[in-house]
Amino acid sequence: MESLAGYVEHIIYRNADNGYTVLNLVSGEDEITCVGIFSAIAEGENIEAQGEYTEHPTYGQQFKVTSFEEKAPEDEEAIERYLGSGAIKGIGLAMAARIVRRFKEDTFRIIEEEPERLAEIKGISNRKAMEIASQVNEKRDLRQAMIFLQQYGITMNLAVKVYQAYGQDVYGIIRENPYRLADDIDGVGFRTADEIAARVGIRMDSDFRVRSGILYTLLQASGEGHTYLPETELTPRASKLLNVTAEQVEKQYMDLAIERKIILKQMEDQTQIYAASFYYMEANTATMLKRLNVSYDVSDAEIEQRIRGIEKKSGMTLDEHQVTAVKEAVRNGLLVITGGPGTGKTTTINTIIRYFELEGLEIFLAAPTGRAAKRMSETTGFEARTVHRMLELNGGAEGSGGFERDESNPLEADVIIVDEMSMVDISLMYSLLKAISVGTRLILVGDVNQLPSVGPGSVLRDIIQSHACNVVMLTKIFRQASTSDIIVNAHKINHGEEVILDNKSMDFFFLKRYDADVIINVVLQLIKQKLPKFVDATPYDIQVLTPMRKGLLGVERLNGILQRYMNPPANDKVEKEYGSTVFREGDKVMQTKNNYQLAWEIRTKFGLTVDKGLGIFNGDMGIIRQINDFAEQMIIEFDEGRMVEYPYKLLDELELAYAITIHKSQGSEYPAVVIPLLGGPMMLMNRNLLYTAVTRARKCVTLVGNEVTFQQMIRNTSQQKRYSGLCDRLKEN
Repeated sequence: MESLAGYVEHIIYRNADNGYTVLNLVSGEDEITCVGIFSAIAEGENIEAQGEYTEHPTYGQQFKVTSFEEKAPEDEEAIERYLGSGAIKGIGLAMAARIVRRFKEDTFRIIEEEPERLAEIKGISNRKAMEIASQVNEKRDLRQAMIFLQQYGITMNLAVKVYQAYGQDVYGIIRENPYRLADDIDGVGFRTADEIAARVGIRMDSDFRVRSGILYTLLQASGEGHTYLPETELTPRASKLLNVTAEQVEKQYMDLAIERKIILKQMEDQTQIYAASFYYMEANTATMLKRLNVSYDVSDAEIEQRIRGIEKKSGMTLDEHQVTAVKEAVRNGLLVITGGPGTGKTTTINTIIRYFELEGLEIFLAAPTGRAAKRMSETTGFEARTVHRMLELNGGAEGSGGFERDESNPLEADVIIVDEMSMVDISLMYSLLKAISVGTRLILVGDVNQLPSVGPGSVLRDIIQSHACNVVMLTKIFRQASTSDIIVNAHKINHGEEVILDNKSMDFFFLKRYDADVIINVVLQLIKQKLPKFVDATPYDIQVLTPMRKGLLGVERLNGILQRYMNPPANDKVEKEYGSTVFREGDKVMQTKNNYQLAWEIRTKFGLTVDKGLGIFNGDMGIIRQINDFAEQMIIEFDEGRMVEYPYKLLDELELAYAITIHKSQGSEYPAVVIPLLGGPMMLMNRNLLYTAVTRARKCVTLVGNEVTFQQMIRNTSQQKRYSGLCDRLKEN
C-alpha cells in the first residue's frame, strides 16, 4: 500500500450516485490520475490517499485509491487555491485572492469563528459572508461525519447516504440504535447494521437488536416466497440468527405489534406473524377480489348462439369445458381459468376476446413477463403488454416501483385478461387490483401445477383453493397437442404416471449419462452442434435449465464452463470482472431482481429511438453488447431489443444465463431446453419442478443424466411449504 498527498487539480469524471471519481492530483511536481470512491470532493481540496499504482490498458498509469482523508489547507497558497476552486459557491479566483491577502493563514479561523469579518472584503455583503461561512461549515461537518462513520467500517458510498439521511443526528443514531439504518436507508440490511452495532458495543440482547432481527427474519422469509411465518417457525429462526433465547424473541412480538411493524393473526392451529406490509397487501387484495366478483344475468341461449357464430367464423370448435369457461367469463366479474399445456387455454382466451369484441367492449391483455406477453400477442393476434407496462410504471423512488394507474387513475378497460398467473406474486396482484374499477371483468389464466411465483405469495393457488370465485379447469388434451410428446409427457409427469424413455419420440429425448463432466460435454454438443439445426434456432436461443444453483451441475459451475466454450475470451472482447464472475462482451445474462428505475430504449438500425420505458425485471434476459470501463457501464440488449445502459454499481443484480434455474424459467418458452439431471435434495427434486422445466420447451426437450433421478422426481410430490394467507383472507371476507 502506497501513500500520496497533494491537491485536486481537476475532476475528470464523477458518478453522483456512488461517488466513483476520476481526478488529477498534483503531488509536488507530478500530476497523477487517481480513481476511486470519493465523498463530496471538490477541485482545490488537499488530500492524502492510500492505494496502489495500476496500469489501465487504455488510459495508462493510474493510482487506485482505497482510502483517503481530506487535509485542511495549511499555507496561503493552498487556502487561496481551495477557496478559488469553485468548491464554495460565490467565491471566484479574484475574490479568493482578496480574502487570503486580508486574513492570510488565519482565513479558515475567521470564516468559522468570525464570519461577519468577511464583509470587510470589497464585494462581500453581510448576507454573502454568512452564506460562505455556512458552506465551509457544512463541508467541515461532512468531512468529520465521514471520518466518524468510517471508523465503524461504513464504506464511503454508504457514509454519504447515511449523512444525507440524518445530518448532524448521525452521531446519536449510530451510538444508540444503528438498527435504524436498516429501516431508513435503502441498501442497508440487518447484517450491515448488526456489524456496526457490534463495533459500537451494543449488547446482543438489546431490544433494538432483537426487534430488528425479527423484522429481518420475516424479510428473509419473503425472499423464500412466504408472506408470513407461523410463530412456531419465526421464533426459532430469529433466535438462531440473533443467538438469543426464544423467550427474548417472543417478548418483543407485542411491542412490534403495538408499533404496527408486525401483525399477529390468530388462526385455529397457529399464530401467523406478518410484516405489516404483507398482511395489508393480502387483506386488501382479498377485499378487492370480492368487490370485482359481481354477476351478470345473460341467458345460456344468447351466449351459445354467439359462441356458434365465433366457431363458424374462426374454424375453431370448443369442448364443453371451454364453452363453460366462455359462459362464466360473460356472467362473472371475476373468473379463473386453469389447465396444463395443450388443454386449449389459448383457444378459450381467443373465443372470449372475440365474444367481448362483438359486444364493443375495451379489452386489455397482460402477462407478468415480456416473453410471456410477447407469446400472448402471437397466439391471440392482439397486443399484450407486461402487467408493469399496462399499469404505467413510473420508476418510483429509491428503486421501488410506482405505477401511474391506481385507484385514483384506474385502467380504462371493460375486460382485463392476465395470462401466466402462476408467476404473479402478492405485490404485483395488489398493484393490479388497485387499478381495476368495479364493473371491469378480470379473467385470470394460468397453470396451477407450475412452480409458484418467484416473489412472495401463492396468488393463483390461494384464489382457487378459497372457492371465493368461479374456477374453470380445462383437462382435455386436444388432438393436435396429443401428437407432441412434450405435452403428453408433461401431463404424465403431472399425474405421476411413468414416462417411457426409449428416444423414439420426435421432441422428447433422454440421454442416459452418470458422470457430471460427461453430462456437461453432452450438453455442450447439443447446444453448439445438434439442436440449433434440429429446432431452427441459434445456440443462444437454446436454454439449459437446472434444478440447483450449487453443485457439479448447478447454475454457477455450468455458467463458467458454458461461457468458456460458447463465448471464449478474445482480443476484441472487453471483459469486466465482478466478484467471482467475469462478464464479457457477447455474454448471455439475466437480471436477478426487479429494478424499476433502469431506463430502456428500442432503437432502429440507424439508432433512432422508437420506444422507451422504465424497468428491467427478475428473469429478463439479454446479451452484453458493449463494456465501457471509462463510463463504468455496459450496454445490454434485453428481450424485444430493449437497450439498457447498465451501470457497474448494479452488477450484483446481473448473472450469466447460459444455464438458469428452473425457477427462473417460469413464464418463458424456448425453442429447445436441455435439462441436466443427476441428483439433489429431495425437497427440491420434485414433480412440480420437473413439470415446469419440461413445459418450457416449444419444439424439443432433452434430458441428460440419470433416469432413476427422473423417475424419483415424478414420484416425489413433496414441495417446499409456502406460507401465504390470501386463501384465509378470502375465506374471512
